[in-house]
Amino acid sequence: MSAGGGKRGRVLIVAGSDSGGGAGIQADIKTVTCLGGYAMTAITALTAQNTQGVHGVMGVNPAFIQQQMRVVLDDIGADVIKTGMLHNAEVIEAVAEVLDEAPGIPVVVDPVMVAQSGASLLEPEAVRALVRDLAPRASLITPNVPEADRLIGTEIADLEAQRHAAQALLTIGVPAALVKGGHLPGPEIHDVLASADGLEEFSGPRVRTDQTHGTGCTLASAIATGLAQGYDMAGAVRRARAYLRRALETAPGFGKGQGPVNHAWTVQPFDGKS
Repeated sequence: MSAGGGKRGRVLIVAGSDSGGGAGIQADIKTVTCLGGYAMTAITALTAQNTQGVHGVMGVNPAFIQQQMRVVLDDIGADVIKTGMLHNAEVIEAVAEVLDEAPGIPVVVDPVMVAQSGASLLEPEAVRALVRDLAPRASLITPNVPEADRLIGTEIADLEAQRHAAQALLTIGVPAALVKGGHLPGPEIHDVLASADGLEEFSGPRVRTDQTHGTGCTLASAIATGLAQGYDMAGAVRRARAYLRRALETAPGFGKGQGPVNHAWTVQPFDGKS
């Protein structure tokens, strides 16, 4: 199916909280909601964060992360599960255990490793756990270029290397990989989707803005919402890119650093008169 099939689109998001509201759980909930889906959450960590950086991280007990996931799945259920910040190996292992209890639900993995400000959000040993425990359970993984570099252990300097990286990611057990090219220079951004069907590229002019906080979370959650609503993989990626592009173009300019995108551009304000 290439277009939405009328499903509501239940998305369970397993990720960290961003107190600044531009990334993490907050960006995920906004994205899913503004695209007509239904967002549920299992919070993995609290961050003290704003547009200028990450100032503190407090992890949630892995057993409680599992409890959050299980009670939601047992009651409401999910059409897609999306993971974001899973900051250490113990958390990744705990999440993977619950994913095994929910076979048949597609999983979108955003391998959050570094914040937009440059702060590390994934402990070194957790990279190995992500490849070992999470990738084989994923339907799609959505690394940017620096994250793909770390996952496959090679440097991505241009579009051709980006294509090779997307294909290489399939060897870690994930059926589809979207390597995002926003970190590479040039007037156009290329995102490369690799799957058993081959490579598909999505390209468009770069939006010239420094208001890019939470773009990775937003794109992955938009894709997850599309899949939950019945889009096929390419269709979900295509709509997600269009949604993010407009959110970048209309960014509100909040904060003193890299500000958030405008997640709510799809929403008609309620004036209280109707």
